[in-house]
Amino acid sequence: MNYTNNSKLIDLTFKSIIDALPCYIMIQDRQFNILFANQTFKNDFGEEITGKSCYAVLKGSRHQCNVCPVRESFKDNGVHIVEETIHLSDIKVIEMIAFSAPLFDAVGNVNACIKLLVNVGTIKDSQREFVKLGQSIALLSHDIKNILEGLKGGAYVVEEGMKDQDTQLAYRGWEIVSKNISEITRITQNILYSAKKQKPTFKDTKPWVIARQASQLFSEKASSMGIQMLKELNPNVPAMKADSAGISRMLGNLIWNALQACQKDKYKTKHVIIVRVDYFDNYHFMFEVEDNAQGMEKEIMENLFEEYFTSKGDSGNGLGLMVVDRIVSHHHGRVEVLSKKGAGSLFRVIFRLQDSYLDME
Repeated sequence: MNYTNNSKLIDLTFKSIIDALPCYIMIQDRQFNILFANQTFKNDFGEEITGKSCYAVLKGSRHQCNVCPVRESFKDNGVHIVEETIHLSDIKVIEMIAFSAPLFDAVGNVNACIKLLVNVGTIKDSQREFVKLGQSIALLSHDIKNILEGLKGGAYVVEEGMKDQDTQLAYRGWEIVSKNISEITRITQNILYSAKKQKPTFKDTKPWVIARQASQLFSEKASSMGIQMLKELNPNVPAMKADSAGISRMLGNLIWNALQACQKDKYKTKHVIIVRVDYFDNYHFMFEVEDNAQGMEKEIMENLFEEYFTSKGDSGNGLGLMVVDRIVSHHHGRVEVLSKKGAGSLFRVIFRLQDSYLDME
């Protein structure tokens, strides 16, 4: 038997197994530099990762992680398990379970640790979906009950108007019915968007055109509420690769929130909502929806995009801004919220320009 060839075969087999494992495996030194990584790791983070720090590759950071299982394994020569999030090269963030263990040399010293990362994002997503389902049933049943009662009341007014041949009464009843139909349509669309994993369809879309169309959808509603809606749309902002239906829904939810904020504000006699599209800086452009209602407290602003968080009491369910946050994430953008109590609020959504740099001078 040729032991040399057999040894090479065993080494090759072990390497093939390690490379084929559906998890990330790497070995790090005491400075957290990567000495070895399996092929699964390299497929997602590139071939040229040897010698780079773990936190730079996995987190895009210049600083060590606050919680690091490898650091703990170097300290006590033990095995450690933690949950952590990592950033793939395509900006996607995934949740992992990280295992670390010391590697002993022939004399019992530890100069390296092995770290194994297993993707648990799918399991976590499933858990969140079940929680979300329970929350949605509990929170939305009250909203839907109120809407159905509104529809029933409106239908009764219409019937009475028709019975008495009172056109004005019938018209008032129909207004109640129409309002509740619009509300249940909006809630249903947001439920569908938040509950389903949407596959955005990206195509070249002009931001100012989407903003104009979204504003027009609410112009009649704003007028009926005595709210002035203004548009400040820069047509020179270039097209973006976007899911136009998603961006339209994002703007629609922000405009609807602004309308409700203005309606709730009893301290001003005149309310204005401004929808903007413009450059943010040389690299980004922005959508803005601004209102002059009562603004928000700091603690409300900090929780705005939490699932099912609402500051509207019985008149809200928190779905609208959750959907906004999801759409913005799909487009790798970010949301800024500016608000001053008594003055109003501004929601700014920032996206990167397709061209890497714009000379604005």
